[in-house]
Amino acid sequence: MNLHEYQGKSILKQFGVAIQEGIVADTPEQAVEAAKTLQEQTGTGWWVVKSQIHAGGRGKGKIEGTEQRGVALAKSLDEVKQISSNILGKKLITLQTGEKGKTVNKVLIAQDVYYPGAEKPSEFYMSVLLNRGSGRNVIMYSTEGGMDIESVAEHTPHLIFKEEVDPRVGLRDFQCRQIAFNLGLSGDSFKSMVKFVQALYKAYESIDASMFEINPVLKTSDSKIIAVDSKVTLDGNGLYRHPDLAALRDTSEEDATEVEAGSYGLNYVKLDGNVGCMVNGAGLAMATMDIIKLSGGEPANFLDVGGTANAARVEQAFRIILRDENVKAILVNIFGGIVRCDRVAQGIVDAYKNIGDIKVPIIVRLQGTNAEEAKQIIEHSGLKVFSAIQLQEAADLVKQVLA
Repeated sequence: MNLHEYQGKSILKQFGVAIQEGIVADTPEQAVEAAKTLQEQTGTGWWVVKSQIHAGGRGKGKIEGTEQRGVALAKSLDEVKQISSNILGKKLITLQTGEKGKTVNKVLIAQDVYYPGAEKPSEFYMSVLLNRGSGRNVIMYSTEGGMDIESVAEHTPHLIFKEEVDPRVGLRDFQCRQIAFNLGLSGDSFKSMVKFVQALYKAYESIDASMFEINPVLKTSDSKIIAVDSKVTLDGNGLYRHPDLAALRDTSEEDATEVEAGSYGLNYVKLDGNVGCMVNGAGLAMATMDIIKLSGGEPANFLDVGGTANAARVEQAFRIILRDENVKAILVNIFGGIVRCDRVAQGIVDAYKNIGDIKVPIIVRLQGTNAEEAKQIIEHSGLKVFSAIQLQEAADLVKQVLA
């Protein structure tokens, strides 16, 4: 689950990470009030207006049809209002959103930490994530903050450092000092960076995050170390331990169909192909997508109905798949272990009748408990449904209906 910048910063602050202070706003009027409050609290005279969407590259991105950037500096309250008006309710297009863009529903009004007339601050990159190869958390950092880390990795890989953390002993003090040293810090900024890294890692572990990315981490002209940005991804499998964090989910930032599918207990991800698939089990779903490819088609989705597929869930799965206008056929691939194949087959027939006129061919492959009985139910239903038992049969039928 992804969080907005303002949400991530709020979590960081709770764990003692120094941040760029800011207040979120939904309207231009709220933005102005937020700017006034920040001026009283921090003394800032300029403000940064930051679009809040689940995508990176906001500073380089533009509001659709305009030259307005997704992140902009305001030097007066009038500019705060004007920039917020230009952004709120509009679509922001970045490299990560693609041409569709994302609608900006909130802006973060943040203090200006690049003090006018002061010595130019240093910008660093830092992230914490899991190295799946070693099974350890890793802190990745670089002196080249404020840039695309992918570009740094490609052109100057020697400027990216990694510090792996042994889960048996946790993050050690010497590792934090090593990070500060590799970033070229000394004196007060060195000490501040050590505390920053310790607090950041504690936050990462405590909330079951799968990634923390701060770009940039700023060394101000007076040697403070603060998080100017925050990209936080939470491990969905750990959310049951953090109901307060689960409540931060912004479904408006997610695909509406995927959100609806989740409400029915379906694991659904839309893809760009022409063959919809409905499967029970993630591994079988991946194999099904492979067989679709080998048959000359392209999977239109990943859809796992779970191990206890019933008629109601199957019907909802069909309805969701059929909303995709690119779907030219549907392959249902169910292994009857926990659930009996004949019950699934009857559920498919009932769902077909309830939905009504389905114009795309449906191939049903049921294997496992009562597979033969299931095939009989499908074949005697009188519906435009092709049945198969072997996976190769299903693959041949996909090829046939797409021809």
